[in-house]
Amino acid sequence: MSNIQRCIFLFLLILSHQIFSQSLNLNVQAENELKTKTIDSFGYAKSFDNYVGLENELNKLKDKLTRVGYIDTTIDSIIRKNDTLFDAYFFLGEKIEQIKIKYGNDFNSELLNFINHNSGEDYFEISITQLEKSLNTLNSKIAEQGDPFSTLQLINISKEHSDLISAELKIVTNQKRQTDNIIVKGYEKFPQSYIKRFLKLKKGETFNLNEIKEKVELLEDLRFAKTMREPEVLFTQDSTTLYLYIEKARTNNFDGFLGFGTNENTNKIEFDGYLDLRLVNNLNYGETINLFYKSDEIDQQTFRIDTDLPYMFGSPIGIQAGLNIFRKDTTFSNAKQYAKINYQINSQHRVAAGISSTKSTNLLDNDTSILNDYTTNYYTLGYTFTKPQFYDALFPINFWLDFSTGFGDRENNIGNQSQTVFNVDTYKIFNLNPKNSIYTRFNGAILTSDDYLDNELFRFGGINSIRGFEENSLVANLYGVVNTEYRYRLSNGIYIHSVLDAAYFENQITDTKEKLFGFGFGLGLLTNAGLFRLNYSSGKSENRQFRLSDSKVHVSLTATF
Repeated sequence: MSNIQRCIFLFLLILSHQIFSQSLNLNVQAENELKTKTIDSFGYAKSFDNYVGLENELNKLKDKLTRVGYIDTTIDSIIRKNDTLFDAYFFLGEKIEQIKIKYGNDFNSELLNFINHNSGEDYFEISITQLEKSLNTLNSKIAEQGDPFSTLQLINISKEHSDLISAELKIVTNQKRQTDNIIVKGYEKFPQSYIKRFLKLKKGETFNLNEIKEKVELLEDLRFAKTMREPEVLFTQDSTTLYLYIEKARTNNFDGFLGFGTNENTNKIEFDGYLDLRLVNNLNYGETINLFYKSDEIDQQTFRIDTDLPYMFGSPIGIQAGLNIFRKDTTFSNAKQYAKINYQINSQHRVAAGISSTKSTNLLDNDTSILNDYTTNYYTLGYTFTKPQFYDALFPINFWLDFSTGFGDRENNIGNQSQTVFNVDTYKIFNLNPKNSIYTRFNGAILTSDDYLDNELFRFGGINSIRGFEENSLVANLYGVVNTEYRYRLSNGIYIHSVLDAAYFENQITDTKEKLFGFGFGLGLLTNAGLFRLNYSSGKSENRQFRLSDSKVHVSLTATF
C-alpha cells in the first residue's frame, strides 16, 4: 500500500468514527426511591463522549455522598442497557450526622475555639458536613504557629452507632519555621527601620504567612512606597527567606495659591499667596522636610521650616524640629523654635512630647501694655491620627486629627505669667457613594492667661481657615472654625464643591466676641501638573451685611514630583 493510499485510509477511518460515534448516557439509581431522589438532588452529568468520562463522574458522585455523611456508599454495579445507555446502582446506607474525633496530648485544644464543635474530655464532635472545612481551619491555625507543612489525618475510623462514627486525630508535624531573612526587591533602599518598626517584620519571629500579608498591607498607609505584588517565601532545609516586592512612589509635594480681592480702603485689587514645599524620603530614611512661606495682602509674612526624622537609629523614637518666623508689617516679629520626640504607636497613631520657645520683638519705638517684647517657654504634648485613602488621587486622606497642648510661662519686662495653649485640627470625608461626599473640618485654639499681648494672639482667616476673609486678618485668644463642603465628582479627575464655613472667636484685648460666616463654591481639577483648585467665597459677620465686593478668589496648585 502506497503512502497516498495509507493517508486516504486513515482519513476515511477518522471520518467514519466522527459520523457513527454516539454519546453515552448515564442513569443512577439507589437501593430505594428515596435514596435515588437524594442522588438526583446532588445533580450529575448524564451525557459523555466516552466510558472514561462516565466512570470519573460516578467516582465524583460517590465522593460527594461520602462527604455529606453517606460513608458506606458503594457502586454496586454498572450495567450496559444498550449501545448508549448505562445504569449505575449505588448503595448509600444510613446517613451519619456526627463524627467524634479523639486527640492526644500533642494537640492544642485551644485551637477548637476556631470551629463549631461539642467538646469532651479528650475529644470533640462536629457535623460530618463540616468535617473537611473544620480540619482545614485547624491545619491553617497550626501552620500559623510556625509549621506551614503540618498535616492532619484521621485514623482508626469506626462506626460507634447508626448516626455516629469515631476517629483519632493524627498530626504530622515538621520542623517549626522562623523568618531568617527579609529581602526587598524593587526598592532595595527601602528604609530598614520601616520594616522593623512600621511593618513590624523581624528576623527570628515565628513564620506566619497570613500575618505577614496583613503587615505588608500597611504599606498602603505610606506615601513613599507601595507593594508591587504579594510577598513570597523561599523555604530551604535550614532557612526561611521572605521576599517583599516594593516600589518607590513619588511623594515630594508642592502646594501654592494666588489670591486676589478688592481692598476696602483703596478699592484696588490686592494679591496674596503662599508656597508650601514638602520633601519626603529623598534620602531613603523616610524623612520629611517642610518649607512654608506666605505673604498676606495686609503686609504679613510667615516663614516656617521643619524636619521630621522617624525611627532614629532603628528605634521607635523619632525627632521633629522646626523654626517659625512671623512678621506683621513694622509692628512686631515672632520667632518660634520647637523640638519634639515622637513615638509611632502604629501606622495611624503617633504621640509626641517636646519643648518650644518663642521670642517676640516689638518693632515700634515704644512698648505698650498690649505690645512689647516677650519670651515664652512651653512643654508640649501632642497626638496625631491619620487614616489615608491613597488610592484616591483627589482626596488622599480620609480622616485627620492633630491635637496638641502646651504649658509654660511668658516673661517680659512686666514679670512672669503662667500660660496654657490648646490646638486642635481635624477633618473627615464622608463618602456617600463613588460620586458624592461630604467634607467637614474643625480647627480651633485657645490661649489661657491672666492678661494678653497683641503679638502673642492667634491669627486666622483665609483659604486654610474661614474662607471669604483676608489671610490672617482675624486676631483672637480663642477661636473655632468649621468648614464644610459638599463634593460632587464629575469624573475621576474633576469635582465641584460648595463652601459653607462658620467661625466664632474672642479677643479679650478688644473685648470682642463675634460669629463669622463664609459662603461660596469651588472647583478641583487633576492635571498632569497636579491638583488645580479654584475657590470663590465671600464672608460676613453678625455686624456686617453680605457684600459681593468683599468676595475672594483663590487659585492653588498642588503638584507631586
